[in-house]
Amino acid sequence: MKWLDDMNRAMDYIENSLQGKTDYEKIAQVACCSVYHFQRMFTFMTDITLSEYIRRRKMTMAAFELQNSDVKIIDLALNYGYESPEAFTRAFQTLHGVTPTAARSMGANIKAFPRISFQISVKGVSEMNYKIVEKEAFQVYGIEGIFDTKEGQNLKEIPEFWLKNMKNGAFDNLIKSAGYPSIVNAVCCYRNMEGTTFPYMLCVMKTPLSNTADYTVVDIPKATWAIFVNELHDIEDTSNAIQSLISRVYTDWLPTANYEIVEGYDFEMYYSDSNGKCYEETWVRVVPKK
Repeated sequence: MKWLDDMNRAMDYIENSLQGKTDYEKIAQVACCSVYHFQRMFTFMTDITLSEYIRRRKMTMAAFELQNSDVKIIDLALNYGYESPEAFTRAFQTLHGVTPTAARSMGANIKAFPRISFQISVKGVSEMNYKIVEKEAFQVYGIEGIFDTKEGQNLKEIPEFWLKNMKNGAFDNLIKSAGYPSIVNAVCCYRNMEGTTFPYMLCVMKTPLSNTADYTVVDIPKATWAIFVNELHDIEDTSNAIQSLISRVYTDWLPTANYEIVEGYDFEMYYSDSNGKCYEETWVRVVPKK
């Protein structure tokens, strides 16, 4: 399975380059995808951010060196990509609960975080509802924000982005601009950006009735989409529900699917039923496996 092999090659690269500065672009290149896409997949599949995993592995190996050699702390800090012994000591103590100096003492308790590897795991705990749909090209428009996957910032900041635009009236103005009863959805990664950042937009479908002045317009190409839907829930659970749904696409569906995911133009679609309960869809572009 190509994507699984790509992920494990990236983990090999990470393991072999724990010393020195972390090159996120190179990690993504080894995995044959963008930095954003790799970090997104990694977080959804492991429940920790890529940067946190790398930090844990660096501090695990640093602790082993401290206890098994006479290496100086300043040299160890530089070897693992830290600009100063103080920064290294803070990271070390945050993880292990003791300073590097104390970790050298006989009987000091330190933590060891093992290397991650990816393999197929068929869970089958609960079903996933999805369909494969072909759609012609269309357009959406709306309110854009730029977010960062580093340290998992996007998982916190995107819900705040929604709330901000609901409170300041921008959300309602976007609905009015559509010229017809509409629902605000979201699309991300509709253009390439450098590093760990990506664009995310609160959007509505563009029609001849739409007033798109002062809004960002995005052309969505013709594509085959895998569309997944989650269960009904209360509105206050929406953020966790959509993140859980996207996570299951990568952990439950992708390992055994007959399709591969194509990067870019990922949609979040929001709905409610007559009783006020909410549910969501996530749309990802796919192609059949070769």
